[in-house]
Amino acid sequence: MEGERAEGDELIDDYVDCLMSLDTNARAGPSDALILGAPVVEGAVGGGTEPDAMRDFASAEDPKEPVLGMTFESDEAAKAFYNEYARRLGFPFRVGRSRRSKGTEEVVVMKRFVCSREGVYKKKQTSPDEATRKRERMSMREGCNAMMEVVRESDHWVVSKLEKAHNHDLGTCSTKVGYLRARGLLGGSDKVTMLGPDEMAFLRQNVLGEGGDAQGLIDYLKKAQANDPAFSHAIQVDKNGCVVNVFWADARAKAAYRHFGDAVTFDTSYKKNKYMMPFVTFSGVNHHLQPVIFGCAFLMEETEFSFVWLFETWLSAMGGKAPCSLVTDQNRAMKAAIVKVFPNSCHRFCKWNILSRTKQKLTHAYTEHPTLRDELESCVLESETIPTFETKWTSIIDKYDLRKNSWLQAIYSIRQKWIPLYLMDTFFAEIAPTWKLETMNDFYKKYFNTKTTLEVFLNQFNLSMASQYEDEAKADMDTYLNKATTKTASLIEKQAASTYTKAIFSKFQEEFTESLGFIIQKTSDGCISKYSIRKDEDPTETFYVTYNASNKMAKCSCKYFEFSGILCRHILGVYIIVDPRTLPPDYFLRRWTRKARDDDALLEENNNYDDEDPSQSITSRYNVLCVDAIRCAEKGSGSEAVYKAAKDILQKAYQEIIAYERNPGRGSQRDAININEDVTIDDAMNDQSMPDSGPKVTNLLGQFLVSSWSPV
Repeated sequence: MEGERAEGDELIDDYVDCLMSLDTNARAGPSDALILGAPVVEGAVGGGTEPDAMRDFASAEDPKEPVLGMTFESDEAAKAFYNEYARRLGFPFRVGRSRRSKGTEEVVVMKRFVCSREGVYKKKQTSPDEATRKRERMSMREGCNAMMEVVRESDHWVVSKLEKAHNHDLGTCSTKVGYLRARGLLGGSDKVTMLGPDEMAFLRQNVLGEGGDAQGLIDYLKKAQANDPAFSHAIQVDKNGCVVNVFWADARAKAAYRHFGDAVTFDTSYKKNKYMMPFVTFSGVNHHLQPVIFGCAFLMEETEFSFVWLFETWLSAMGGKAPCSLVTDQNRAMKAAIVKVFPNSCHRFCKWNILSRTKQKLTHAYTEHPTLRDELESCVLESETIPTFETKWTSIIDKYDLRKNSWLQAIYSIRQKWIPLYLMDTFFAEIAPTWKLETMNDFYKKYFNTKTTLEVFLNQFNLSMASQYEDEAKADMDTYLNKATTKTASLIEKQAASTYTKAIFSKFQEEFTESLGFIIQKTSDGCISKYSIRKDEDPTETFYVTYNASNKMAKCSCKYFEFSGILCRHILGVYIIVDPRTLPPDYFLRRWTRKARDDDALLEENNNYDDEDPSQSITSRYNVLCVDAIRCAEKGSGSEAVYKAAKDILQKAYQEIIAYERNPGRGSQRDAININEDVTIDDAMNDQSMPDSGPKVTNLLGQFLVSSWSPV
C-alpha cells in the first residue's frame, strides 16, 4: 500500500541520520547557512571579505552544553549546535519530531532532536518468501530518552525541553566504518572484492540506495568500460581499504567538455534531501542551451582530501584543461579543494541555492511581508549595475527593518562570491539573469525515491543522458533544416541568424531588437571613440561603450559579452551607427555557433594534444588517440555508405596496429592493408548507392580524418 513503511525503513532512517551526525564534514541540508559573526578572511573576488560559509551558531559565548531557555537564531542553528554537542560526547542523533503551524502558511514551529537510540524497534511480521529475500538487520534503538526540543518564539528559537541522560555508553560510534560494522551493515558477508589492477578490497554497503547494491556499481563500471574504450573511472579508498568515492566519465562526456567545458557547474543537488544517493555531476550547457554532463561521481565523503581527489581525477580525465569558471554550492572543504586544484578558475557560489536558503531563513519575515521575497529576488536577478543593486538592497533592508538580520548581513558581505554583477568580467555561459539550467534535483524529483535501487538509478540516469543526446541531435537538425526568422532587414541580424544555433540566435535577436530603443550619444571622438547609452525612461541607468575603429572592436561597461559570450544591446546599438554591415568574427564564440562540434574544433584540440610529449604517460597517449577515434565515429556515422567505408578502414587500421605490435621492425612496410586501392573516402561520401559488399578505400585513416565532408 502506498505510504506504508516496509520493514527496515526505520533502520535506514537511523543509518542515514547516524552518518550525518557522526561525520565531521557531514552533508549539509538545504537550509545550512553561512556562519554569522565569525572572523572574516580576504575574499577571492573583488577584494571583499567572506565569512565562513558553512554553519550557524547560537551565541558569541558558544556554550558547550545545552540548557533550558537557550536561544538560537534558527532551527538549523539549534541543529548545528546539537550536532557539535553529540559529536563531542560520541552519540548519533536525528530529528525525532517536528510540528508545523496551522493555517494557509504552514511553518515549522517545533523540532525535537533525539539520540538515535531513542524508541524501540518493532519487527513486523513477514511472509516466508519475504523473509528469504531480506537480510536480517540489527536495530540500534534502545529506548534512550536523551533529547533537546526547540520551539519558535517570534524571530528566534528557544530550548523548551531537555534531557541529557543516556541509557547506554557514549563514544562507541567514532567513525562511519566502525558504526556500519557494529550495526552489522558492513560485515564479512558484505565485503566485495574489486576487480581491477589495484585489487581494492572492500566496497561499502548500504550507502548507494536501499540494499547498497555495491556489486551493481562494479558491474556497471565494467560493462561501461567494455562498451566504451574511452570510458574513464577511478575509485578512492580509505586507509582501511573501504571505497569512499567513485568517479566515471564516458567518451561523450569528454567530447562535450572539449566543446563546452569553459563554464562548469559542480552539481550537488542530492543535499536537498538526506535520503538521496550522494551522486554528483560536472555539468555545463551546449550550443542549444541544453544541459550536458562532463562526468559523474558517488561522493560518500565530503572532506577536503576527497574533493581534491575528485577534482584532480576529473581534470585528468578531461585532458588537464581547467574550466574558465566553476559554480558550486557552499562548502568549506570544497572551497579549499577548488583553490588547490583550480587556482586560475573563477569560483562562484550558486545564486539559486543561496536564494533558496534565504527563503527558509526568512520564513517569518516572508510570511509577515508577502512582497519581500519578490523584491529581494528582483534586486539580485534584475539589477543591471552594481550601484543599482546596492541601492535597492539597502532600500529593501530599511523598508522591512532587516538591518539586524544576521543571515542577510552574511550573504551581503560575500556578495562578490555569488552575485553575478560582481563577476561580469568572467565567462559563465549564462545568457540571462533569470535563466536556470536543469539540475540533478529535477532528475531526482522525477525518478528517485527511498526505494530506488542503484541498478534502477543508473539505468534511469543512462536513459536520461540518452534523451539529452537525442534532444541535441534534434536541435542540430532543426537548426540545419529550418532557417531562423529575422525581424529586420539588417545584415547584422542576418549574419547572426546564419551563424548561431536557433536557441542562441533567439537571445541575440532579443538584444538586437532592444538596441533600437536606446539613446546613444558620442562623448569622445578619434580612433577610439566613446559613447554613452541610456533609455529615455530611465536616465539613471547609463552604460558606456568604447569603439576602436582600427580593429572594429568594442567594449561595454556592462560586460555582458565577457559574461555570456553574446554581444549586449549597448554594443549592438553602437555598431548600427558606426558599421551596420557585419560584425567582427571574434564576437561569434564557436561554442554558441552551428559549428560548435565540427571537426575543425576537434582538430584544433588534437593539435593541442600533439603539442604535448606523448611519451610522458599512457594517459597522454590514450587521450591523443581518443580524439582521433571520436572524430572517426562522428564523421563515419553520417550515412550508411560512409559508415561502411569507415568500418572497413578502421578494421584494416586495427589489423595493421596488431601486426606492428607483434613485429615493430616491419616499420613502414604496411603489409596489413593495401594503400593503393581505387575508391577514396570522398567517393564513398558522394556515392550514396554504393553496394553493400563494402567500398575500397585509399589513404585510409588519415584520408578519412581530414575529409571536409559535413553531415546536413
